[in-house]
Amino acid sequence: MFGRKPKLQIETERLSLRLPLMSDYRSWAALRSESSAFLEPWEPLRAPDHASRKTFANRVYWAQRSWTRKTAAALMLVRREDQTLIGAVTLDNIRRGPAQAGSVGYWIGEPYARHGYMSEAVSALSHFAFTHLDICRLEAACLPENTPSRGVLEKCGFKYEGVAQSYLQINGRWRNHVLYANLRADRRGRTTAG
Repeated sequence: MFGRKPKLQIETERLSLRLPLMSDYRSWAALRSESSAFLEPWEPLRAPDHASRKTFANRVYWAQRSWTRKTAAALMLVRREDQTLIGAVTLDNIRRGPAQAGSVGYWIGEPYARHGYMSEAVSALSHFAFTHLDICRLEAACLPENTPSRGVLEKCGFKYEGVAQSYLQINGRWRNHVLYANLRADRRGRTTAG
């Protein structure tokens, strides 16, 4: 199961967004390791075995099973020119029925930050969610001081909606997050943080 060709792949100008494979493990572990100080201020504390092969295998299995069930699309970002793994983007918590919504999360390795890759990936995932998954509302949250992440969301059409108090544990502390949403048919115009 882990070695099969992914069933989901989104192509952009510079990236391929696809489900993870076990063959990604070494590249993923190396990128997470070399970017750990860069990512640590923005992420939850990780379990000691976070970077183990077994944990990664569970991640691959979860991603493939979740896509089969259409409850999540957890995608690796692979730079097309050289097939380098540079990060990941996830559409998770897909809710059907009256909501037709999902949550977007992402990370990028430090060497690839601030080159427009994440904006390209989030835009492509948003388009895919709206046109192929019939999602109406995409939600995302980040720390108020994470200016680069806020910039990605705003560039990709997400609009500021407010602050969630003690929203997630980040780096071991409960932290407030700014909330953003992107709507398939958004007529709100530009909104800014208040």
